[in-house]
Amino acid sequence: MNTVLKPRDIPQILLSVLFIALMIIACLWIVQPFILGFAWASTIVIATWPVLIWFQRLLFGRRSLAVLVMTLLLFLLFVIPIALLVNSLVDGSTPLIHAITSGTLTLPDFAGLNSIPFVGAKLYGAWHSLLDMGGSALMAKIRPYLGTTTTWFVGQAAHVGRFLLHSGLMLLFSALLYWQGEKVAFGMRYFATRLAAKRGDAAVLLAGQAIRAVALGVVVTALVQAVLGGIGLAISGVPYATLLTVVMIFSCLVQLGPLIVLVPCIIWLYWTGDTTWGTVLLVWSCVVGTMDNVIRPMLIRMGADLPMILILSGVIGGLVAFGMIGLFIGPVLLAVSWRLFDAWLHEVPPPSSDPEQVLEELAELEQNNYPKQ
Repeated sequence: MNTVLKPRDIPQILLSVLFIALMIIACLWIVQPFILGFAWASTIVIATWPVLIWFQRLLFGRRSLAVLVMTLLLFLLFVIPIALLVNSLVDGSTPLIHAITSGTLTLPDFAGLNSIPFVGAKLYGAWHSLLDMGGSALMAKIRPYLGTTTTWFVGQAAHVGRFLLHSGLMLLFSALLYWQGEKVAFGMRYFATRLAAKRGDAAVLLAGQAIRAVALGVVVTALVQAVLGGIGLAISGVPYATLLTVVMIFSCLVQLGPLIVLVPCIIWLYWTGDTTWGTVLLVWSCVVGTMDNVIRPMLIRMGADLPMILILSGVIGGLVAFGMIGLFIGPVLLAVSWRLFDAWLHEVPPPSSDPEQVLEELAELEQNNYPKQ
């Protein structure tokens, strides 16, 4: 008996796919304002989930109390420092913006050059000779560019506002994920299993390892070094310690370390004659600068070993693509992709290390398939 195959209804298939695509696009459009905040919260929750479980055991098994404690900790670690940073930037930049916009900004005198041994007087004289030859004209040419730069920085206030909004969303989503973390994780694994069976489930688990490796091995190390370096700057009396701490966070995230900020501050303290605090900051900088050699390997072992070039690319690319929040999301996205690619690559045995043997096997295969006539 012959089975008659029914012809496929191509218009029905196309319209079904189009309808599904439109529904997905509409859903993404609706949740677009919350995507970055949710991604940030997911990264933090995955990295700090063992801490939540520890607090839950400590608080008599009450998940609600543990979630409350973790939310307060995130508020103290993220929202308050960000608010203080924004306030410090606004207070510090207001006089500069006013001087630039009013046209009263002049070139500095640099009288401190005279205190430099041997060459200080010559440098001071050369600088003032440059000013006498056309300092006002030089300032007139520079001022329009300063005004443009200032306008650009003022325009970035919107990005700071969005960052604060994402911080608030991060707190909200973190509390929800802490409360229902097991159900959300099981739902993600179930969805991945539906897509790619066991390979999909393994991909979700590998992604979790990569997220924890980045969050613990890179971000936490950078924050610890920058905060301790900032404490040293504040105690030593270095001005703009808050702003310099932010610069240290950036430099630590891109793997340059805190010494790129601390060393000039030490030189400045010695130059101003404050040798006592300069020595204290020097000793403290030696401790802070070498701390990552101990902290980072210990934390990365809790996640997955990742190439540093991957982290660097993720930090810079994430900053360009997503703004300040990209410092955290960029490396996570690249790390997850790398772990999935690496797992897929190692599903087959590696090639032979001897290229000549491979060429001989290929030639033998061709000879067997296409013998000479």
